Amino acid sequence: MFNRALLTRYIHPMEPIPTGQIFKGKLEVPIHCILFDVYGTLFVSRSGDIHSARNRSGKLENLQGLLKKYSIDLEAETILEDFFSTVRSIHRTMQAAGVDYPEIEIDKVWMQVLDRNDTDSVRAFAMEFEFLLNPVFPMPHARELIDTCSARAIRMGIISNAQFFTPLLFDIFWQSDLEQLGFHPDLIFYSYEYGYAKPSFFLFEAASDSLGQHGIPLENTLYVGNDMLNDIYPAHAAGFKTALFAGDKRSLRLRVDEPRCSSLTPDLVITDLMQLQGFLKNLQKKNS
Repeated sequence: MFNRALLTRYIHPMEPIPTGQIFKGKLEVPIHCILFDVYGTLFVSRSGDIHSARNRSGKLENLQGLLKKYSIDLEAETILEDFFSTVRSIHRTMQAAGVDYPEIEIDKVWMQVLDRNDTDSVRAFAMEFEFLLNPVFPMPHARELIDTCSARAIRMGIISNAQFFTPLLFDIFWQSDLEQLGFHPDLIFYSYEYGYAKPSFFLFEAASDSLGQHGIPLENTLYVGNDMLNDIYPAHAAGFKTALFAGDKRSLRLRVDEPRCSSLTPDLVITDLMQLQGFLKNLQKKNS
């Protein structure tokens, strides 16, 4: 169920916060495909990442109003405690089954927490809950970059921690679905659909397999994300070129204390998506 009016009331312009980083790096091969992260990369995210919900409990009063709207006779704090307790329980079960970084399906979690079986109603609540506590807005120049890639026949895909409502962002803000924007359906990998979240290698390995089936070399594929651990580390391990998006202080994760990132350097560091757009133009001209 998608009700644009249900969600647009939560949408307010947000500007990225400068990080103090500078554009640097280079690519010496042509790029045939770009894979993007969503939250904190293509979209400004108030919390920086979809998995930062544990830190979003500052709007309890507004959440209480949302509970009242859906006739949920529980306190906001109780709901949050039950929600995160259920998520932890599901994660433990999945980890015991061998999933290194488990991902939930948030609508199923809410069905359990709220003890409701009405999928449409629960999904509507879940969407409002997310947009209330983690508002998003398009990153500057995201649409221009997407349009440039599409016009220049650069394949586009997504590898992102996400939920069922994540694809709706493109429709809400740009009135287009991913395929209409030029993203290839075989190159879209959302964590909730696979049960694995980044930084697991699972989604990146699945993307590698799909790229191979389409004849796209891994070394000619660029992954763009804002997190050194969740994005750059597994993308580099998969054999992709990497671009760290360092354009918003909310979402930039340098992970300086993470051993897996201590000797890891992205091919590019960009502070504005327009920098990547210009770089791709120059690169294609150089290799044409």
